[in-house]
Amino acid sequence: HLWYLMVWMVVWVTGASSGIGEELTYQLAKLGALLAISARREDELQRVKKKCLRNSLSENDILVLRLDLTDRSSHEAATNSVLKHFGKIDVLVNNGGRSQRSLFVDTNLDVYNAIIELNYLGTISLTKYVLNHMIQRKKGKIVTVSSVMGIMGAPLATGYCASKHALQGFFNSLRTELTDYPEISVIQICPGPVQSQIIQNVFTENLAKSIENSGDQSHKMPTDRCARLTLVSMANDVKEAWISDHPYLAVCYLWQYAPTWAWWLMNRMGKRRIQNFKSGIVSVQRAALCPARLFHSAAVLSCCGNAGIALLLAQCPDVQGSAPFLQCSLGHAIYSFGTKTPPILKYCKNRKYVCKGGRCSLKLCAFTL
Repeated sequence: HLWYLMVWMVVWVTGASSGIGEELTYQLAKLGALLAISARREDELQRVKKKCLRNSLSENDILVLRLDLTDRSSHEAATNSVLKHFGKIDVLVNNGGRSQRSLFVDTNLDVYNAIIELNYLGTISLTKYVLNHMIQRKKGKIVTVSSVMGIMGAPLATGYCASKHALQGFFNSLRTELTDYPEISVIQICPGPVQSQIIQNVFTENLAKSIENSGDQSHKMPTDRCARLTLVSMANDVKEAWISDHPYLAVCYLWQYAPTWAWWLMNRMGKRRIQNFKSGIVSVQRAALCPARLFHSAAVLSCCGNAGIALLLAQCPDVQGSAPFLQCSLGHAIYSFGTKTPPILKYCKNRKYVCKGGRCSLKLCAFTL
């Protein structure tokens, strides 16, 4: 199905020299897409192209185009170069960008200017020129690799989160301006933690400083899996795709449907994450969310009631007094328990409530496990 949709399509991928962009390029090449690949490091792009040529593509099927997203004056010429080479652009994949690892109080404002210039302004500048071409053809796909940080907040990434929230707002608004062009799709990809080199190239307290330790990434989603799900989202014109493993995906649902709980949870996790960061532990997401024991011996419940709310409860044994996690869904309740005896939910107004027979009815109200 993906081959049928992608073969001979011209796909322009930015940030293609490493990480998600590099893996997307390889998978697109296997599907027979014609590729324009861009990044600042031309030598790395040539390496990626050489690997792509092991598939059935020829030399002219892959255009290497050095591009600096912060040099907005070059974007029109770059777009014209792709059009001159291939005659069209079917898909633009906005993947270029950098993350951040620093506390706001310690970070120079020049860093925030650089983040916004690269992640946000550079992306929408390139989009503007490519979109003009797509409007003329009345079809195309604009795919932007945002982040789950575009739908939530997290410590040590204030500038990065701001840039991804800006992309979310921009492309959600742009989609409403393109209703006269139903064949132009605006697709936002929101990956969670992914195994890539993004952590090695993050912004820190000042522009001259780099991060010393990239930490362990084995707990993150493999890059090829993220790229595959991105392609599936592209092929099916999914407007917004959250690509992540649990428990990070569960936290996304929490921010979407129970923000008060999300704020409470992130305050607790954020304090620990900052402590780990100051102690020199870079890869702290796993420690903060304690997924290794998240569902071990803790009660897990998914329950949907008259108010249309479903709850996923799990207590983290690593955090004293931690509150349950929530996840919303619709449909009948399905639950499982890590302990033999199902827990009793202390329901509001001093009512006790127990799910029986795999079904329950629950109104929206505060409760504790």
